[in-house]
Amino acid sequence: MRLFFPLLTLAVSAALFLAQAADTAVKPLRVLIVAGGCCHEYDKQHLVLKEGIESRINAIVDVAYNPDKTTKATFEIYKAKDWAKDFDVIIHDECSADVTDPAYVAAILDAHKAGKPAINLHCAMHSYRWGNFREPVKAGADNAGWYEMIGLQSTGHGPQQPIAITFTDKTHPITQGLENWTTINEELYNNVQILTGKPLAAGVQIVPPKAKKG
Repeated sequence: MRLFFPLLTLAVSAALFLAQAADTAVKPLRVLIVAGGCCHEYDKQHLVLKEGIESRINAIVDVAYNPDKTTKATFEIYKAKDWAKDFDVIIHDECSADVTDPAYVAAILDAHKAGKPAINLHCAMHSYRWGNFREPVKAGADNAGWYEMIGLQSTGHGPQQPIAITFTDKTHPITQGLENWTTINEELYNNVQILTGKPLAAGVQIVPPKAKKG
């Protein structure tokens, strides 16, 4: 009996330790991808992004996908109260340039203003724009909210040509170890103004003149 109680105490202690370890285990990152709209293969993109993210990091990826292929694609999830509360980060992969309802856009932005991190991919930088958006918007204007969330105002991009990329801040955690390089044919985004964003890289694209028609 003398040996039994120490073993029992050890077993209970081990069980409590394992239970505590399970509770304190790193929880997976909750990611939401919002995808759909004009001009790109969002039906394939959201699948590739979900698989790629989940295979590389400890994450659970949910997708809000709209098969609408126009510039007016909207997403039901944005209409829900506290739509972003279950997620740690939102990946905006929508192309909704002609969605111009200020109330709808404000509902998206409110989550990010409250601190929810956002990642904007490609055409999501050119979404939710109205008014004279090709000129610098004024801080606080009703058509400035999306650009203020992104950190810069971008209105379009050039043709598909190689881009010479120069990293302007090589000490940042995102760019450490990266070297300047030149892409294959890609689209260079043309920015009207930098707002709250911090540029980490710049690109130069040489566009050959269009051939004259004979």
